[in-house]
Amino acid sequence: MNRRLLTAGAVVVAVAGAVAGVGIANASTAPPPLSIVVATPNVTASRYVDGENVYLYLDFGVNVIAGQDPLEIRATRKSYADPIVAQQIVKKQAKALPAGMVTDFSGLKNFTTITIKNKAGATVKSYQTNFCPNSRESARTRPDAPAANPYPQGCEAYNPFTLGAVWGIQAGWNATIASQPNTDNFDIAAGDYSVTVTVNPTYVNYFKLKNPTTTLNLKVVNETDGGKGLAAKKVQELTAAGLHAETTAENGHGDHAGFLPSLRPPAKVPATLKATPKAGPRPDLRSLPAWGITLEQGTNEQTGEPDGKWYVNFGATVWNAGTSPLLVDGFRKTGTELMDAYQYFFDAKGNQVGSVPAGTMEWDNREGHKHWHFTNFAQYNLLSADKKLAVRSGKEAFCLANTDAVDYTIPNAKWRPDNTDLSTSCGGNTAVAVREVLDIGNGDTYSQARPGQSFEVTDLPNGTYYIEVKANPVNKLAETSTSNNTSLREIRLGGTPGARTLTVPPVNGIVG
Repeated sequence: MNRRLLTAGAVVVAVAGAVAGVGIANASTAPPPLSIVVATPNVTASRYVDGENVYLYLDFGVNVIAGQDPLEIRATRKSYADPIVAQQIVKKQAKALPAGMVTDFSGLKNFTTITIKNKAGATVKSYQTNFCPNSRESARTRPDAPAANPYPQGCEAYNPFTLGAVWGIQAGWNATIASQPNTDNFDIAAGDYSVTVTVNPTYVNYFKLKNPTTTLNLKVVNETDGGKGLAAKKVQELTAAGLHAETTAENGHGDHAGFLPSLRPPAKVPATLKATPKAGPRPDLRSLPAWGITLEQGTNEQTGEPDGKWYVNFGATVWNAGTSPLLVDGFRKTGTELMDAYQYFFDAKGNQVGSVPAGTMEWDNREGHKHWHFTNFAQYNLLSADKKLAVRSGKEAFCLANTDAVDYTIPNAKWRPDNTDLSTSCGGNTAVAVREVLDIGNGDTYSQARPGQSFEVTDLPNGTYYIEVKANPVNKLAETSTSNNTSLREIRLGGTPGARTLTVPPVNGIVG
């Protein structure tokens, strides 16, 4: 739902002080540290019914707006054995958040309580919602606000092995407060309601909020669109996940050279660049433990019946913890489906200062790919209990993309990377050159869920195995360290040939 935050009908609740007008500070009045803005006192919500499924989309238009200074929160953990620690950054000084506000990397927990009452005054729903300061619909809300918002978009942490997150609201910008709980089949009948949105006491006390409660009127209307509302919701969920699913050619894996012209390299190898500088910023590729591990029985493509084979599917993430982005340009060999790949280097000011050959890129013409792959990025192996190779994944070439925010608290992390999916990273078959980038703090996750990439375990004996994720496997890429390139994740195979079983022990309590 598109809306203007500060219209003639906007309702403003001041936080830690009053504001003249409707949220736009005049020359003599400083804005409060935070304020709550309600876009309109009257909201209409669409309710979709598709057979037994019901989807109700609620957007109350309640926002948090930052005052003269941004609201910035950083959450991090030293290791997977350590708890998450969250701090608010105020004028470059860190202030610890009270326990319980941050328990994972998805945002502030139980930020608001929402109560929905019918016309008779009876409560039909009461629930708490979390708060993500990194609103995807954020915009500046007053003329004197900064022109750009540096903070990431969204607080989704799909990767269970995330290490650090940054959440923020730019000064004078907004972030939306969640309107409905994250539960399936949330529903209320068509009709008229009153809604109360209240910031919970822990946050009221910490942020010294005044008047943290607002009310509005809600009308729920039945819609008949054949379930399009449900379909749109599912597509949004899959898009937000950001995984390299590589399922169909319809994902937009065509010629994308025009998407990001500023990232498109020249069409031939430059002859003026020197070799790797002896000193300066470098990427540091690190492998996270494999995650999203499942056991799947194979099926016959013609009949759809089980074919007697068993596969272990998994997600694998390599991320960049270094002092420079990993930047690899590919230059096509005329008339071929191969490119010469070069890694580029930059000084502390971001100036390009060198390059080195880094292998090749190859065109992958298979269905579900149809783009260029860099051949020396990672390798996936299944090791036996004695750490010897049992199965090697057929996935040995990659299109780099910033799919996961692994740790945005490290210095110079790129909070808003450009190439975040295959459509902006991989190029089409008409491309003469391709640029692939893994930015600081970001990871690239591939989901291995097809035969040839997942591990076939049909004939493996029961026992303990390890999924090995290895970055830079042939050391073609220059980085600060290669000692952290490999991770191992234990799994246990059991059962019988007709009914295999899989157990995945947690990593320091992390079940992913």
